[in-house]
Amino acid sequence: MNRRTQNTVALYVVLAVLALVLLGLLDSGSPERELVAAATFASFALVVYALPYALSANGSQASPAFVAQLASVMLAPRWGTAAIAAVSVALGELLIRRSPIKATFNVAQHTLAISAAIASYVATGGASLLAGAEAELLPLLSAWATFTCVNSGSVASVVAASTGRKVSDVWRENMIGGFVYDVLAVPFVVVFALIYAKFGPVATIGMLALLLILRQLHSTNEALHSSNRELLELTVTTLEARDPYTSGHSRRVAQYSRMIGQSLSFTPKQLERLAVAAVLHDVGKIHEVFAPILSKPGRLTPEERAVMETHPIKGAELVKISSQLRDAVEPIRHHHEAWDGSGYPDGIKGEEIPVFSRVIAIADTIDAMASDRPYRRGLSADKIRDEMVKMRGIQFDPAIIDQILRSGTLDSILRIAADGSSIAQATNDPKLSLVSSA
Repeated sequence: MNRRTQNTVALYVVLAVLALVLLGLLDSGSPERELVAAATFASFALVVYALPYALSANGSQASPAFVAQLASVMLAPRWGTAAIAAVSVALGELLIRRSPIKATFNVAQHTLAISAAIASYVATGGASLLAGAEAELLPLLSAWATFTCVNSGSVASVVAASTGRKVSDVWRENMIGGFVYDVLAVPFVVVFALIYAKFGPVATIGMLALLLILRQLHSTNEALHSSNRELLELTVTTLEARDPYTSGHSRRVAQYSRMIGQSLSFTPKQLERLAVAAVLHDVGKIHEVFAPILSKPGRLTPEERAVMETHPIKGAELVKISSQLRDAVEPIRHHHEAWDGSGYPDGIKGEEIPVFSRVIAIADTIDAMASDRPYRRGLSADKIRDEMVKMRGIQFDPAIIDQILRSGTLDSILRIAADGSSIAQATNDPKLSLVSSA
């Protein structure tokens, strides 16, 4: 872990301690009934931490721990609640044996987030539901927004510090993946807080247990999806083993496609489906007819190129076998179509080409140009950028090219591509021309 990351973690530790101290100075005391409520929800959060859970592909989830933490704010907006939550998170980190630096950061950022949420809740007129206060919308939304922003912002800052990326870019990606889930969690916060205030801890624990069961069912479903993704990865690895110059190509194309999709404001579900199609875009090359061509070190003859140009069709036919991959069939078949209609296999043009195919074509070509070949070195970032602009409206969707240029996404991809090619000398198919990838 680099020095910048360590300094960022240290900063959050200091901020968390200051938040607890300030909250304690402003607090007139924590009634026992409110502390019991805080401990009840903190205990539930601890159970959530301790149980294994399969995250969705984009890493987002409507966590029951998040629901419990905000419910405790409505029931006990006190210094004691923040302190109990900090202890709960710390115990959870010990149970899952997280590395010391990561555990320290998680405890600090959760403590800071819930302390800020409590302060925001009180500042906007919120009071304990256990003291007879009504569940008002403004204080709840204020606490929710504060908790969400502090939590996501702190995570984004430490990720940015460790990866060298912009905080705003990381934060935006995290918010796109988790915002909907966080919003959907708000009604559960109100329900659980009201149940506790009216019926006490026993009824609340029963409801929380039901939520935990639903969470684990979702975890099982995600585990199955993860298994399917691993099978896809195995298929792609088998394909790339045939040609050393394509090692890692499909994964990089999937990564670049995701980045482009985020720039185009695709939904999390669209991003996941795009990534699946991208990682499988060359799966047709696993067919035996391509084996001797893939092992050839030099450029292709016209006859060999004609054979290679059938791989999108064979890939689409192969993927069509799986009912769960039906929406990847068309993107795979058409990822070599050109905006002006000069591509293959069907020669369609413009918006007739599926948007996923248009995105994959751009990502595929960038990786092809950035990669070393037996007959040339990978192109520089400036040269690749010039070629992408040159082929705007010819090979590529001009609107997408304009967007990734305007948003800086193309520059981000080129930085990653340069690092990848220099470290791993990762390349695409060695038989490709400068711009048109096969």
